Amino acid sequence: MGFNRPDFENLLWCVFGFSTDEDEEDAEEEEEIKDRSLPKWQNWLHVEHSREGRHWLPWRPDKTKKETVDDCEDPERQVLFDDLGPSLIQISSPDLQFQLLCSFLQFLGVPCECSLLPSFLYTAMDENNIFEDRQHGQGPLTSFDLSLPGVSRIGQMDSMLQGVRHIGHPKEGEEFIQNFFHMILPLLSGKEKSNLSNFWLQYEVSKVIQCLETGNKKKLKWQGKRSKKLAKNLLKTHENRNDVSLWRLYAYLEWLLGNVEDARKVFDMSLSTAGTAGIQNPQLCNLGLLYAELEAELLGSQEGTLESRAVHILTKLAEQGTYTPYSGQTLSVNVLRARKTYEHLLQDYLSERATSKQEQICGSGHLVGLVGCYTLFQYLTLGIDSAVSIYRQVFEKLEGESSGGQNCTASLEAVALMHVHLLRYHMRTSVYPLAPLREALLEALKRYPSNQPLWRAYIQIQRKSHNASKARRFFDSVARAVKSLEPWLFAIKAEQMRKKLVESVQRVATGDVYATIPETGITNRIKALFEHAIETENGAHCPLLWRLYIYFMVSLGDKGKSKGVFYRALQNCPWTKHSYLVVGFPSAVKRSCAANCQDG
Repeated sequence: MGFNRPDFENLLWCVFGFSTDEDEEDAEEEEEIKDRSLPKWQNWLHVEHSREGRHWLPWRPDKTKKETVDDCEDPERQVLFDDLGPSLIQISSPDLQFQLLCSFLQFLGVPCECSLLPSFLYTAMDENNIFEDRQHGQGPLTSFDLSLPGVSRIGQMDSMLQGVRHIGHPKEGEEFIQNFFHMILPLLSGKEKSNLSNFWLQYEVSKVIQCLETGNKKKLKWQGKRSKKLAKNLLKTHENRNDVSLWRLYAYLEWLLGNVEDARKVFDMSLSTAGTAGIQNPQLCNLGLLYAELEAELLGSQEGTLESRAVHILTKLAEQGTYTPYSGQTLSVNVLRARKTYEHLLQDYLSERATSKQEQICGSGHLVGLVGCYTLFQYLTLGIDSAVSIYRQVFEKLEGESSGGQNCTASLEAVALMHVHLLRYHMRTSVYPLAPLREALLEALKRYPSNQPLWRAYIQIQRKSHNASKARRFFDSVARAVKSLEPWLFAIKAEQMRKKLVESVQRVATGDVYATIPETGITNRIKALFEHAIETENGAHCPLLWRLYIYFMVSLGDKGKSKGVFYRALQNCPWTKHSYLVVGFPSAVKRSCAANCQDG
């Protein structure tokens, strides 16, 4: 790549308090450096990784070494009230207090309902996992993000060059999160306590999904046991015994772990004991929808769908009576009645002009669950065209109506994602053209340009196309029309995927490269995309964008220009340590940090 990797040996050792003289290293550093045969730059990364994780927990005395609390006093880790006093604020509103709590959970990497402002998200975005397709551990219908993509895990400090995937948080960061939940949960009550319990279990489910994606069976078994124990403990409490959302997550957890029959028992029990509201109840609607989607994914095709559990579940929801578990084929007359019920409920909502009620339905997530149940029901009983017509009907009626408010916008975005998931699922199980999926993605991305799952689906289908001009024009039109950074990031990723494909064609089995296809245009376009992106308000201070830019320039072997981009990254994002880990510029980093220390 144009660099001598052992040159990393001087990287930041003097800046962060590491002596370059091996004789001056103390016993603690001796224990941290595991392999003296490795270059110093690699040892520095390991030591910094250990320090980053350790500092999330209080420094406790080591009883085996007969240490006391006094031995753990470190002036560098002490925070004085005089330093924080002028910045302390008091929030009296309970809603704002809980919102602040959710924001902190998102900072820790725990999935929450509250979304960060775009400017805050882009400032915190420093990991390239936003490009990863998350359908390996989940089915195409039930795949949904249970993490905050693009934000690194607390205590985790990996370089892009290492290419190592970690499951969950590091040990210290994970302990910090668990301690946080244990301390905060008893202080809350009512809806806030229920929501926090759901966030905690969602976080556990997300770690199980990560284990499934990596295929680590040993880790999956260990994580599954811990997550199930937590779920049962949460459901044992008096406040959560009738929480349908928690039962839904617990059933989903059992399903992910391969315990299908146990999961069915949990689903059936929850639906049977939750009342007779059926599709009218938002929580029951979402519970039944997840259950039906999981059962539909087991079918693998549309053959025999009328006799399936999925149709039985959706039919029983529409009947609005006491739910009975699946016992055989659903009667045709019951299917017709259910279709009429779904149709009338959707029409009643679409014709509703009362702003307050429409906002209430959107805010509760009822619209998403209702449309999801109806479209899946139509898909299983009539086919894909009938399901797609419902999506089209919903968007034609509700899109552009100012009465919907922000909640309805979020609900319609979720409906658009469900539309894409259904089309992708149908293409996996049947012969179906690609054009409808591409059109659905183009329309959805024009409406919601910051939706990362939609962009991931788009670049996945575009990689199969030999004509890049249409995709490039679409990326350019969306990126220049909105303030979101996602169009720029995914445009860069799409070009890098194309560049990799071209290089694989040029490279033969011996590893030699033959310039049979002109590749310069792709490289220049990627550089131009990076430059345009960092000129935007959100891109200028996005650590992920700068890391990708530096890494790309290094891969070209251009040391001079790489160092120039590196200096610009330090000027725009001086707060993130990840910038120092992308490539090795020991002398440049030491000069920059020395200058910053002098200015401070």
